[in-house]
Amino acid sequence: MASHGVRGRSGGRPTLEEVAARAGVGRGTVSRVINGSPRVSDATRAAVEAAVAELGYVPNTAARALAANRTDAIALVVPEPETRFFTEPYFSDMLRGVGAELADTEMQLLLIFAGSDRERQRLAQYLAAHRVDGVLLVSVHADDPLPDLLAQLEIPAVISGPRSAGETLPSVDSDNYGGGRSAVEHLLSRGRTRIAHITGRLDVYGAQRRLDGYRDALRDAGYAADAGLVEHGDFTEEGGHRAMAALLSRHPSLDAVFAGSDVMAAGARQALREAGRRIPEDVALVGYDDSAIARHMDPPLTSVRQPIEEMGRRMLDLLLTEIADRRPAASRGLERRQVVLATDLVGRASS
Repeated sequence: MASHGVRGRSGGRPTLEEVAARAGVGRGTVSRVINGSPRVSDATRAAVEAAVAELGYVPNTAARALAANRTDAIALVVPEPETRFFTEPYFSDMLRGVGAELADTEMQLLLIFAGSDRERQRLAQYLAAHRVDGVLLVSVHADDPLPDLLAQLEIPAVISGPRSAGETLPSVDSDNYGGGRSAVEHLLSRGRTRIAHITGRLDVYGAQRRLDGYRDALRDAGYAADAGLVEHGDFTEEGGHRAMAALLSRHPSLDAVFAGSDVMAAGARQALREAGRRIPEDVALVGYDDSAIARHMDPPLTSVRQPIEEMGRRMLDLLLTEIADRRPAASRGLERRQVVLATDLVGRASS
């Protein structure tokens, strides 16, 4: 027997999220179907419309009426120097994922760099004028004022990884802790016991979590986490080179290195070769990101793959959901979401 006016799981009127779950799509996709976007496949549209009918979902017309005040533009904000954006594959992969998801909408994407105080001040003025409907914030440091500014301005925002365990803004990240553990467990399985770690900047929460995974994997295997085998890097090739040289000077007998990014692993490889160490015969090497750099290194680099393009797509989908939900931020409470995607270790000749 057909049912009419089905109530949501909460017992009240069905929500947009319940429609998305029934249809097997993201909330942003449901919103696009409801708002009549032509950039949705026939199959997806049919699935959403069926879910709407089954649940008896009624769109929030008041929220839809606010659409007239939108700019149909979102900003991808990178609080880093432009040089870093164009030299690290992480950023281009993230941009590709965002662009792929944005293709299904009518919105425009603005790429904004905010790596200096002057650029941040200019961005603050731009955002205060509400010239964009929402912001994707990539590569966030713990002391970055931009997330708090966005919250104060009540501009919908999603960040690529939380600033801390107590993050209040919606975020999309990979399992950095699990990735760090898997890198070390892989090296231990290869018989390596003097494993060093080159961290990323530790004001980035993801770098902290990779370090935690490194330490716990060693401890669980019965090895003390020697602080002298950890050297802080900065996610650059030059930083990886400096860190590797420092590690070799302190621990010339080390037999493996886990670098917190493929870019730093490339710098570490150069320092190892300058010191006459063979990879992997003398020192095994593992990176992080599984970027094109890893595949093209000599020898090819074992690396922890994080699904960066998928992270970009999920960030955009989550932001569209935030934009569609115009309730005051204080009323949303625990509805803010933290998405964590799985990582995988890709074994190659460097280990």
